[in-house]
Amino acid sequence: MATVRLAICGDESVGKSSLLTSLVKDTFVTSRIQPVLPPITLPPTLGTPENVTTTIVDTSALPQERNDLRKEVRKCNVILLVYSDHYSYERVALFWMPYFRSLGVNVPVVLCANKSDLSPTGTSTAQIVEEEMLPVMAEFKEIDSCIRTSAREHHNINEVFFLCQKAVTHPIAPIYDSKESNLKPAAVEALKRVFYLCDKDQDGLLSDKEIHDFQMKCFDKPLSDADLASIKRSISRGSSFPEDSDKDGIDIDGFLLLNKMFAEKGRHETIWIILRKFQYSDSLSLKETFMRPKFDVPAFASAELSPAGYRFFVDLFLLHDKDNDGGLSDSELANLFAPTPGVPASWVDSAFPSCTVRNEAGYITLQGWLAQWSMTTFEEPKTTLEYLAYLGFESQDGKGTTSALKITKARKRRSRPGRVERNVFLCYVLGAAQSGKSALLNGFLNRPFSSTYHPTIKPQTAVNSVELQGGKQCYLILEELGELEPAILENQAKLDACDLLCYTYDSSDPDSFAHILDLRQRYPALNALPSVYTALKADQDRAVQRTEVQPDAYCEALKMPKPLHVSVSWASISEFFVHLAECATFPSQAFPKSDEEAVDRTTLYVALGATVCAGAAFAWVWRRNMMGDR
Repeated sequence: MATVRLAICGDESVGKSSLLTSLVKDTFVTSRIQPVLPPITLPPTLGTPENVTTTIVDTSALPQERNDLRKEVRKCNVILLVYSDHYSYERVALFWMPYFRSLGVNVPVVLCANKSDLSPTGTSTAQIVEEEMLPVMAEFKEIDSCIRTSAREHHNINEVFFLCQKAVTHPIAPIYDSKESNLKPAAVEALKRVFYLCDKDQDGLLSDKEIHDFQMKCFDKPLSDADLASIKRSISRGSSFPEDSDKDGIDIDGFLLLNKMFAEKGRHETIWIILRKFQYSDSLSLKETFMRPKFDVPAFASAELSPAGYRFFVDLFLLHDKDNDGGLSDSELANLFAPTPGVPASWVDSAFPSCTVRNEAGYITLQGWLAQWSMTTFEEPKTTLEYLAYLGFESQDGKGTTSALKITKARKRRSRPGRVERNVFLCYVLGAAQSGKSALLNGFLNRPFSSTYHPTIKPQTAVNSVELQGGKQCYLILEELGELEPAILENQAKLDACDLLCYTYDSSDPDSFAHILDLRQRYPALNALPSVYTALKADQDRAVQRTEVQPDAYCEALKMPKPLHVSVSWASISEFFVHLAECATFPSQAFPKSDEEAVDRTTLYVALGATVCAGAAFAWVWRRNMMGDR
């Protein structure tokens, strides 16, 4: 808020111009004042809320000046409505407030009872407030506050204009319902999030240290032990359960009660200081620039979590795993996401948490938690930025939530030898119905094999970490496209985001491989992507495919490695996922070989058996295959 524009309104002779003159001259002017003073602008001064510039416009209530009045009221962002006697008081409710509403004006109004020096002897301010002001305020919620003044005695002159400034910079209406004597629901939700973020150990209480840290963050000055003790006494006196004051800290109810007392005592600017320090706007929503900072991912590049981002999510997981069982239960997960709208919508669409690693109880593990956020950052980095904001990520470099993310080097010409400089890879798993794609995704997440067939309608995703040769870890996203397969394969942007294609067929079904041939014929753009051919269900009898060319011969004709024979029932299926990740990391090995390169003429059987001989044979064949690829 850079400028406050204030319109002084009210009937003739209520003292509007006298109030303004008394403010400017700092004394009452006894000489005759012109009916309407020209606008004046007050620069920011010490004590001005939010350091704003204030423009004050005097107005006339005469009928012939009504057009100018209408214009000024519509331009202002606060109205000072002045009355001074019974007649002008009656006009507040009968004319002025309905008039403002008829203009569609939605700004705060400060109600001012002027000429208090003319009131009958013995009339107190409390009596005026009770008998005159509160009934009008109850009827018209636009009235932000009320005050009694006297221009002649220079009583409350600075205060009335300060109230007008504060009504704009620290409005009471969004946070407190004076009729119900309660904080408004939006303010309660915002303050609950503030409490959550300040409760660093998530024990449900703000300890003395956490309160001191909160004080420094919001007000940049320490809280004395005496002040802290006074705050606790105030909460105890106002609490419905004073016996709870023996707790070791302030709980959420006490924190809300404290802020309610601030509002009731006219100290709602204190609440606004707190809310704005935690990035809330005047509408009590988190600021757009805070939630959605500028973060553009160039073409052929991707977004990933930075070390600071991974550290934040690790700490968040460990903090909320209260029983230390290595998984987040439903209640622990709900508590973690308490300051957010809930789990991201994309997580719901991907059937979280079944799309990532869970423990035996079905709870997401730390490995699955980091994999899930790695996938979210890869697919929709703006969602990760939003949740980093909700969950209270604090950067050490002053760059905000964007320091939790990084942009990878753009990958181009993937057919050339070399490493792709990224740690999260997307692999589309393609193949005919019942070829074993869903079982492959389940095997990736270490789920037990089930022979029950469930057709895939919506796309399914599985994300997990994979340890590459040499010990480096990456994250691999396997996506089965379901009925959206045609739409996705026709979308060039979707293909550009894909790092690897995994063509699968059921080696025991003679009609399964034909689907791969059909896909490659219908979508020629697939030729530009690195690919791995996979014969699933290799533990069953192999069938001759009813195609003009058999899979081995087809791959040889493409100068590609022959299909890998894989079964999810084999214990060493994990080696296959390592191979996929290696091909995504070094994509040139998943493209057709040039004429100068030797073509791999071996068939790779992954996990031939559990015996020592079979294991040795597997290791020999795998090494030979890798040598042939290179």
